[in-house]
Amino acid sequence: MAETTATSTAKTPGRRKTLIGEVVSTKMAKTIVIEVRRQKAHPFYKRVVARSKKFYAHDEDGTAHLGDFVKIEETRPLSKLKRWQLKEIVQRAALVAAVEEQPAS
Repeated sequence: MAETTATSTAKTPGRRKTLIGEVVSTKMAKTIVIEVRRQKAHPFYKRVVARSKKFYAHDEDGTAHLGDFVKIEETRPLSKLKRWQLKEIVQRAALVAAVEEQPAS
C-alpha cells in the first residue's frame, strides 16, 4: 500500500510594512492621523523634494499624543480609511506648559 503524506499548507504571514511619522491629530476615538515625510530626488532636475502623506492608524488605548513620533504597521482594513495600526511610540513630544499672560498693571 502506498502511504500518503499530508503536506502542511500553513500560511506564513509576509512582512508587514512599517512607517515612522508624526502624529498630527488625535481628535477621533481610537484613531490617530500620522504624517509621514519623505525626501526624494526629482527624476529630471535631481533636486531633493520633500513629500508628505497622511495615514489613519488604530490606537486602541489612546496612548499617542499630538507631536509624538510613532511607528505604525500595516494591517487588515479596519474601516474606510484605517489600514494601519500603532506599533510603538518612538519619541514623545515635549510637553509645553501653558503659561497664562498677566496684564501689566
